[in-house]
Amino acid sequence: MNKNGTLWYDTDGNPIQAHGGMILPHGDTYYWYGENKNGPTSLAPSGDIRVDFIGISCYSSKNCIDWKNEGIVLPASSAPGSDLYRDMVCERPKVIYNQKTGKFVMWMHIDTPDYRSARAGVATADAPTGPFTYLYSDIPNRSDCRDMTLFQDLDQRVYLIHSSDWNKTLRISQLTDDYLHFTGVCTKIFPEQEREAPAVFYHQGLYYMITSGCTGWDANSALYGISSNLLTGWKLIDNPCEGKNYRKTFYGQSTFVFEKDGHFYLMLDHWKPKNLKASGYSILPVTVDGMDLRIPFTEYPFQQTK
Repeated sequence: MNKNGTLWYDTDGNPIQAHGGMILPHGDTYYWYGENKNGPTSLAPSGDIRVDFIGISCYSSKNCIDWKNEGIVLPASSAPGSDLYRDMVCERPKVIYNQKTGKFVMWMHIDTPDYRSARAGVATADAPTGPFTYLYSDIPNRSDCRDMTLFQDLDQRVYLIHSSDWNKTLRISQLTDDYLHFTGVCTKIFPEQEREAPAVFYHQGLYYMITSGCTGWDANSALYGISSNLLTGWKLIDNPCEGKNYRKTFYGQSTFVFEKDGHFYLMLDHWKPKNLKASGYSILPVTVDGMDLRIPFTEYPFQQTK
């Protein structure tokens, strides 16, 4: 069985390449999307650590433990100048299903190697396993976009939540009904707090957002915030992690929260900057009690604590 904090393997025995991603429940199957980093780690001209863009991977599972490789569902482009060309940045893919259009919609962070473009890109597919067709990239409401996630509210409205202002703050940008454009409704939260890697969920009248500090590849203390309104009133509370290395988020970084069998789970990436393709994963139980949020480290995914 795959073990938290380590590199995971698919049903063929190969390392899972789905970094910075998310898990989408659809029908009786779970789909895990993420960055394929199965290439050599190098330094970009900006000095940043990177792997040339290969594509976005997808894995499927009935139990979230045994993962079948569905291949690269959004491949790199061979055309220089394309958003998806190998020397570009394509990170943090998030996928959501639109019941009205029947489309699976993927949003992702698109950037140049110097991280100065800071755009959001979108692609669509007719099936969860793709292939996804890339549409375009944009600057959400004239605000730079880096680490990002998607969140669907109770009224089915979907929001892109992204680091902005050079990672000084977070912004929430509402999407149109087809999930392909921005409505212009947007707000800023946690100004000057330097939070990134947002993971959002809703439970019994409160919205919760788990975020990481901005310390590059170095692990830091996660913080969570709460609000009774997605677009306003957010306040930071505390570090929800418990156990050994809790101040370093167990040497992981938040990427997504999903629900399975009535329980919430946080996905973490455990980055290895000297060899990004060897970066591991964790799926940890989230305990919610009003304003109190707790995330203990467990040895195996879906292992519940007493």
